[in-house]
Amino acid sequence: MKAEQVIPILRIFDYQKTLEFYVDWLGFEIIWEHRFEENFPVYIEVRKENIVLHLSEHHGDASPGSSVFIWGEGIAEYHTELIDKNYKYNRPGLEKTFYDAVSFTVNDPFGNKIIFNEKFDQEKHGALEFYSHE
Repeated sequence: MKAEQVIPILRIFDYQKTLEFYVDWLGFEIIWEHRFEENFPVYIEVRKENIVLHLSEHHGDASPGSSVFIWGEGIAEYHTELIDKNYKYNRPGLEKTFYDAVSFTVNDPFGNKIIFNEKFDQEKHGALEFYSHE
């Protein structure tokens, strides 16, 4: 088997909060959304570059409190972009991890976590200031 794409499904509970977090703050775009009828739960596909997520209000689609782990490039720059938006509900710290990555985690309004990671490169990342847990 060769997978073409893996798309995590995250549970959501509030359409407006979803837009505020995923579209306005994280910069995803809505590709499509579906409701079986008016006033039914929504199912949404969002994308940011090659990251695709499905967000669902349907109770059987996913468990609240899930995590998505993403490897990418430009993580420190993306972190700065998010911090500069001054989103009052989320101020993630940039970290250097035990698995040798530059990383930050965002927590959505529904208890899900998205962990953005880039392989640490001393030349590229050596001057960054990292959050300390101590």
